[in-house]
Amino acid sequence: MTDFNMKTDADGVAIITWDTVGKSMNVMNQQGFIDLDALIDQALADDAIKGVIITSGKEGSFAGGMDLNIIARMKESAGDNPAKGLFEGLMQTHGMLRKIERGGMDDKNKGGKPIACCLPGTALGIGLEIPLACHRIFAADNPKAKIGLPEIMVGIFPGMGGTARLSRKLGAMAASPLLLEGKLNDPKKAKAAGVVDEVVPADELLSAAKEWILSKPKFVKPWDEKGYKIPGGAPYHPAGFMTFVGASAMVHGKTQGAFPAAQALLSAVYEGLLVPFDTALKIEARWFTNVLMNPSSSAMIRTLFINKEALEKGANRPDAPDQTVKKVGVMGAGMMGAGITLVSAMAGIEVVLIDQKQEAADRGKSYTADYMDKGIKRGKGTAEKKEKTLSLITATTDYSALKGCDLIIEAVFEDPAIKAEVTKAVEAVVGEDCIFATNTSTLPISELAKASVRPEQFIGIHFFSPVEKMLLVEIIKGAKTGDRAVAKALDYVRQIRKTPIVVNDARFFYANRCIIPYINEGIRMVAEGVVPALIDNAARQLGFPVGPLQLVDETSIDLGAKIARATRAAMGDDYPDEAVDEVIFWMEGQGRLGRKASAGFFDYDEKGKRLGYWEGLKAQYPRADEQPDLITVQHRLMFAQVLEAVRALEEGVLEDIREGDVGAILGWGFAPWSGGPFSWLDIIGSPYAAERCDQLVEQFGPRFTTPDLLSEMAKKNQSFYARFGLQADAA
Repeated sequence: MTDFNMKTDADGVAIITWDTVGKSMNVMNQQGFIDLDALIDQALADDAIKGVIITSGKEGSFAGGMDLNIIARMKESAGDNPAKGLFEGLMQTHGMLRKIERGGMDDKNKGGKPIACCLPGTALGIGLEIPLACHRIFAADNPKAKIGLPEIMVGIFPGMGGTARLSRKLGAMAASPLLLEGKLNDPKKAKAAGVVDEVVPADELLSAAKEWILSKPKFVKPWDEKGYKIPGGAPYHPAGFMTFVGASAMVHGKTQGAFPAAQALLSAVYEGLLVPFDTALKIEARWFTNVLMNPSSSAMIRTLFINKEALEKGANRPDAPDQTVKKVGVMGAGMMGAGITLVSAMAGIEVVLIDQKQEAADRGKSYTADYMDKGIKRGKGTAEKKEKTLSLITATTDYSALKGCDLIIEAVFEDPAIKAEVTKAVEAVVGEDCIFATNTSTLPISELAKASVRPEQFIGIHFFSPVEKMLLVEIIKGAKTGDRAVAKALDYVRQIRKTPIVVNDARFFYANRCIIPYINEGIRMVAEGVVPALIDNAARQLGFPVGPLQLVDETSIDLGAKIARATRAAMGDDYPDEAVDEVIFWMEGQGRLGRKASAGFFDYDEKGKRLGYWEGLKAQYPRADEQPDLITVQHRLMFAQVLEAVRALEEGVLEDIREGDVGAILGWGFAPWSGGPFSWLDIIGSPYAAERCDQLVEQFGPRFTTPDLLSEMAKKNQSFYARFGLQADAA
């Protein structure tokens, strides 16, 4: 069986239907290109065929794009000279799509056959690049459909003609949000943007395309005609020149130069618009090859698509019966409880929200109402949807309302005594099969579980704040947590459309274990006299959304002081962070508690806007005469985190490196271009990583000591994905 088939109707219109075998949505593979090319040849050679329609056999969608598993392995499968192999392979694809675009016309644009594309729904990546090569794009009026080129989101760019065609069809400025931001539109917005040509009722899709073909239309593309002018001006035109000045500033402002695909895309567009179209395709192919040769692209694809999708589908789910949540009880209506209630109700789950006071419970419920009101104003919701969602939420002080709940999520204060009290009160009401989850970011799950009469049904679920925006959920297994509790937590996270990682109980679990050293290393440098702007900007140029000093202001300095005191009490003489505490406790004593107090490492105006670094830091911690170089600062920040990730794996807190990489990027924004801590170590190589650790230990202290696992791997020149590749292969 092939993914493409062709039938010709009585009027001489050939319909090529894309229907990927065994998939709910079409995805392109290498054989698919060959099959489509052969059918196009057949249609163009057949005198009885007047024109061609390319459409989908999948209801409600055209295509989801390329099979990213193939893209991730393209470099490895490109032969002994991978750059040459990649470029030649890309040019073969360009040749096939160019054949569609020319439709059999001669050099004078005479003859040929019109080729239309019909999109029943979603069309992404190559699923839009093929239509862009066709002569007219018809889209069904399907408001759920998403049309666009999201490749930039996984570390590549539209490298099969999408960049060259869209920039010529729309002009560089109009194309930039679609190319550089991966913006997706519904069909009507795609038409308004100029991406598709017509939007028609779904049941008229093929007939509209057929009518156009039989009307004997002029179908030569504008860029194949003499006198073609680029919309908005070419790069050397005054208007076009200003577009690229702005685009370049925007790209560098957003990426800080850390994401190679964005710069490569902009270069492909700029250079491509200076030359004839066929040359532009070669330029696009060269830049796409450049991106594929960069290890960042395969690392991002592996982590943000392949591994993330595998975890969401339950790659590490225990073998337990379906644990779909029907009714959830949320204990505590504060910020976290209100957010958990919101995402649960929006997923169609019945929610009982409990707080000590009715007004607090009602306020927690109103969080959902306010959120949905904002969505309605943006056209992303309806009053009916809001009413239905709110009807699922019962806000009360009455514990008896928890009867019938199959999952409880406790989100009260981070106080073990209070949590124990709530655990006992809840278990006195709910059924024996109910799973109890505690939402905590630092308290040991095994200790909290001692308050439960059913510790095998007790588990940690660590949501990140704000719950509705953060994609990651960290599930923590206590010493006695059973498989059904893990399965329940995973199935629930799938229901609320977030990405789970499962870790074993240990101090700070995984995410906080890694992010606290990142913050601490930044604070250490302040005490050493390193310029604060160098510290934060070094992090941003690594791709982190915020630097460590800005991050501690956002999360609050007094929280950092509280964690430091608790950690010191627990670790005693082994506590390693006195130098950090000196700064944190001093800031706390000065009343500079972070953004919430409008005073922290930064000064703030009355609206909470950052005004610059607080000058008082310079007086307390004078600037060193000799500042470190950028790479040294960046390596301190990176190794502080990745070594904790390795130790977490070494100690069994992490059981799967995929979870370590996905969790790092989604949980605290770890350098997305790198693919995560383990992918980054694979990029730089274990021998160099171990050597660099030794240098950092000599310069800055034993916290950079090479973990035994990394030392062993360095001696064998191993990579993490080669050594622990069974999980990765299982994706």
